[in-house]
Amino acid sequence: MKKILWLVCAGSFLVSCDQQKRPEKAISVTYDSSYQSAVFTDGAREEKIKQTFDVVDKIFRDYADSNHLPGVAYGIVVDGKLIYKGNIGYTDIEKKIPVTSSSLFRIASMSKSFTSMAILKLRDEGQLNLDDPAYLYIPELKNLKYPTVDAPHITIRHLMTHGAGFPEDNPWGDRQLADTDKDLLELIAKQLSFSNAPGISFEYSNLGFALQGMIITNVTGMPYQDYIRKNIFEPLGMKTTTYEYGEVAPDKLAHGYRWLNNTWNEEELLHDTKEGSWGAMGAMISSIDEFANYMALHLSAWPANNAADNGPVKRSSVREMHHPWRWNGFNPNYKFPNGRTCAVTAAYCYGLGWLKDCEGKTYIAHSGGLPGFGSQWRIMPDYGIGIVSFANRTYSPMGFVNLQVLDTIIKLAGLKPMELPASGILEKRKNDLVKILPAWSNAQQSGIFAENFFPDYPIDTLKKYAKEVYDRAGKIISVGPVKPENQLRGSFILTGEKSDIEIYFTLSPENPPLIQEYRIRELSKEKKTVQ
Repeated sequence: MKKILWLVCAGSFLVSCDQQKRPEKAISVTYDSSYQSAVFTDGAREEKIKQTFDVVDKIFRDYADSNHLPGVAYGIVVDGKLIYKGNIGYTDIEKKIPVTSSSLFRIASMSKSFTSMAILKLRDEGQLNLDDPAYLYIPELKNLKYPTVDAPHITIRHLMTHGAGFPEDNPWGDRQLADTDKDLLELIAKQLSFSNAPGISFEYSNLGFALQGMIITNVTGMPYQDYIRKNIFEPLGMKTTTYEYGEVAPDKLAHGYRWLNNTWNEEELLHDTKEGSWGAMGAMISSIDEFANYMALHLSAWPANNAADNGPVKRSSVREMHHPWRWNGFNPNYKFPNGRTCAVTAAYCYGLGWLKDCEGKTYIAHSGGLPGFGSQWRIMPDYGIGIVSFANRTYSPMGFVNLQVLDTIIKLAGLKPMELPASGILEKRKNDLVKILPAWSNAQQSGIFAENFFPDYPIDTLKKYAKEVYDRAGKIISVGPVKPENQLRGSFILTGEKSDIEIYFTLSPENPPLIQEYRIRELSKEKKTVQ
């Protein structure tokens, strides 16, 4: 254990392990109880979603048939609850064991986010830093031969975001699950091959996640599987979720198949070993019932709010997992399952993928594929909804059907994203502005403007332009509510007889916040209607 403690403490480079002090617990934050979190404004969301389930079932049945999937399990999570689950086919073709929501499928690379979540939990506890060189925790990495003289040492963050410079290794990595840590260290000792210098670009690396598993084991002094089970599975009620298929009851275990020569051929299941770290990249076995609890944790992180933060990891750390840390693509001609073209941009987070489409919708997801299995989960935090599906056919492409289902539900149920209410200070500053416009009466003495405002916006120009816009608008009939961008930035509309006026303003970081920026523009009635 002393060696493990030294590896953790060595990150400071300045003091010995005995001298260095790690924080015993996180320092609590003081917070503003007036903070306004985003909310759903469309009523009866769950009931509207339930009306789509017949369509959802048909989509999955058609997909299973056309892709020769022996068995499929799927579930829909809304506002933290598994509100629907469906099952098709068999977990064991020979014995005709039907798929259920408690059937246990190997979910392959969907394991990766659990590994990164464990790393973040250790970070939050002060046991490591994401920008530490990985060799502080795996000393054998210190002797790596890098591709260039200016290459940085691989950091933990590089490993979490597929940025370590290792080559894409899906075909090879799939076959390493049963390798021990001794095998992994021997692989390192023979030198690793790089496709890029670390930190330059995204390239999917199972090896990078195996190294994270070893880091968890070295830092905690227990196999990474045990750490994740104790700190993530158990608090989330994931009682049967595991890594080794030998631990699964035979009537619950999904067998894997490959469709070849117009028939299903059973694949040999791959073992996971507690003496090895490769399972951190793809060995997990779970059910729809239990994985839904994990999805609920991710959805609960949005929006940032003042509710009790009871873990098993901090909500802020879960949101950090969703951040697009390493950009990996842009497709201006992406076609959604319904055939419409909508540009998308993509990035990798921590053990998760990030996608944003041309309509501004954000998706967080990860797929999994191993011999005999294919899976994916996808959530839309702004919509409070997610879907997960497992299949027992080699590399079943479940991401496509999951996207189709979410796209269909949102359209049929008319779902709207969360909306941010206006903060009290935005409303106050809006009212302050309305009182002084258009003449800017006593504006410089009002005390509502930041010190930069009038040097940036000469008062004579402000008066002249406001009068012109108001004159064209005619009599002001009503003042609309603030449409906030965040707590300190927003706009509102004045409805006039002839045209409308949009006023946009931002507030300073002072307390109380003051108006630092202001824009006014005329909106034609036609333009307002289009918006």
